[in-house]
Amino acid sequence: MITMKLLIIYHSGFGHTQVVAEHIRLGASRVLPDVHLLTTKEAMEQPQLLLEADTLVFGSPTYFGNVSAEFKQFMESTGSAWSRQLWKNKLAAGFTNSSSVNGDKLATLISLSLFAAQHSMLWISLGMMPQYDEKGRQLPEHNGMASYLGLMTLSDNSHLEFHPPADLLSAELFGMRIAEITLQVKSKEAVQPVNTLEHQHNY
Repeated sequence: MITMKLLIIYHSGFGHTQVVAEHIRLGASRVLPDVHLLTTKEAMEQPQLLLEADTLVFGSPTYFGNVSAEFKQFMESTGSAWSRQLWKNKLAAGFTNSSSVNGDKLATLISLSLFAAQHSMLWISLGMMPQYDEKGRQLPEHNGMASYLGLMTLSDNSHLEFHPPADLLSAELFGMRIAEITLQVKSKEAVQPVNTLEHQHNY
């Protein structure tokens, strides 16, 4: 039996990003049994776990328009894996949270996707459309932030509430999508291994 492992690696300054990570795990666990959360500190202490995973999901709060310092420290700690391209062809996805509607969260998702690209990973987009009524007004449904590169969530400064457009439902649906794509892609690779030989092309 083929087993697949999905790791969610996150830093959470005030607990919001952890809540989102937990809901992503909840959704992913409906599809795959082997889904785990790791803080960035735990990930740096156990790099072998990342090598064993099929999919890595990266999560950071948006601080001053980018990932947190703690998440950046994790990114830079992966230099050895990057130089040897040990994560090549693993799947990747990302999410971020802030306490303002925009807060330059897109810049954080771009940083996460570029990080994955430098490791030659395959990026999974959000894959979720925002919803509108017959008058074109956006409904309080999933993907209320209308993000596509990855998941954006909005929490208030009380550290208790998330944005009404079902942000935590969005996290669960995103987790399901990530796990479903992992199952689809990695199952095919197990049956038909990817040919890693480099082909020469004439242009």
